[in-house]
Amino acid sequence: MEFSIKQSIPDKQRSNCVVVGVYEGGKLSPAAQIIDKAAKHAISDLIAHGDMSGKSATTLLVHKLPGISAERVLLVGLGKADELNNKATVSILRAAFSALNNTPAKDATLYLIDEGVGKDAATSTSSGQVWTIRQAVFAAAESVYRSDALKSKPAKAATLKNITFATLDKPASALKSALEQAAAVSHGMDLAKTLGNLPGNVCTPTYLAAAAQTLGKAHKSIKTTVLEEKDMRKLGMGSLLSVTQGSEQPAKLITLEYHGADKKHKPIVLVGKGITFDSGGISLKPGAEMDEMKYDMCGAASVLGTIQAIAEMGLKINVVGVIPTCENLPSGKAIKPGDIVTSMSGQTIEILNTDAEGRLILCDALTYSKKFNPDTVIDIATLTGACVIALGHVASGMFSNDDKLARELLAAGDQSHDRIWQLPLWEDYQPLIDSNFADMQNIGGRAGGTITAACFLARFTKDYRWAHLDIAGTAWKSGKEKGATGRPVPLLTQYLINRAQKP
Repeated sequence: MEFSIKQSIPDKQRSNCVVVGVYEGGKLSPAAQIIDKAAKHAISDLIAHGDMSGKSATTLLVHKLPGISAERVLLVGLGKADELNNKATVSILRAAFSALNNTPAKDATLYLIDEGVGKDAATSTSSGQVWTIRQAVFAAAESVYRSDALKSKPAKAATLKNITFATLDKPASALKSALEQAAAVSHGMDLAKTLGNLPGNVCTPTYLAAAAQTLGKAHKSIKTTVLEEKDMRKLGMGSLLSVTQGSEQPAKLITLEYHGADKKHKPIVLVGKGITFDSGGISLKPGAEMDEMKYDMCGAASVLGTIQAIAEMGLKINVVGVIPTCENLPSGKAIKPGDIVTSMSGQTIEILNTDAEGRLILCDALTYSKKFNPDTVIDIATLTGACVIALGHVASGMFSNDDKLARELLAAGDQSHDRIWQLPLWEDYQPLIDSNFADMQNIGGRAGGTITAACFLARFTKDYRWAHLDIAGTAWKSGKEKGATGRPVPLLTQYLINRAQKP
């Protein structure tokens, strides 16, 4: 899908479909007023006869209005003007693109950016427009995304190919920049979703490594390196290697170094959990919905998607992606509850539950990240079911050992509408993972499971600024809409954009 932005007159716009807004109560948006006047008040007549209420996220498609150059006009309900907030805006945009995709239109022109968004999304009109155009791009890309490549007869590709965001006044340069960035982010989200949706027998650690190498070949700014098990063994990554013992698939440690700034600038390291299938190991998971454990590599997928997005933008910042990837399966070689392993840091770990394996591969990757002399390290992982219980499927959990970093991530989450919520990382929780037989144990009991998992990782991150994102509740959807979401690519890219803009 191609995106553009320009100033244009609604009734003169030659397009397969022009999209304008109608407020609840019959008030027309400025663009709708122009079309209504040129069409001899045809829209007002439709409203008067009850065909369009203006209720939020409702739509009405009208063909060949007199005096209008476009083939179709799509009316989109904006609801009450004083209730046009973030949530409503996203719903409105999704409804608009859903309606567009039910037409044969190949291109569409949207006059919705001028409406901005509600009070909770913007501090000014311009920032509201930037926020809206980003969400519009994400909604458009989501509406045409397909995950049926492995079907014998994939669905027909979406007809809608070109989207023009139109404004009545000359669009500000900030809008053009936001559009380009949002398009790049949507491509990164598509990559993350595609990798996440692939089954475990296709998307193996070797497949992920190949995807990373393909990314490196596509962008000269990215250097990709893949370490094999023998390399990890030399580095002393006993914790990571213990998880892969039960699998026939070899583990990989993937690094992607993106150089967008002077090499003297310390990089931001993104560490993504890449368990390509998680059976739980000897601590076997229940059979119901175990197929969804193919999504246990969504942290890794989000790192790949984020690095693709910033490379496409040419963002002036240095970023390193570190992806530990393997399977967690039961076999005669698999680790057992009670086993003790030695991590790359030299700290020993008593494994009380083999299904708490994400932290076992992350801890060695976090120790390995020190070699890049990082400014900041952020790990991203589908780590705990307890996070889903705490925050549901709306916000990702966030922990940090640096308050400034936490505030920056929270702000980026609000800007991108890919929100997070900070949870405590107090020392009071640390005794819960103390062990009688090793330096620590890999679980701390049912109470505070998301927090004790973060406390475990914190023991390996004392040498740098660090944040942990638990995306177990947000990386994919279950049920009828089952599929990867591409989160937190919007959050991570927005954070990196903000960092790149700083001196």
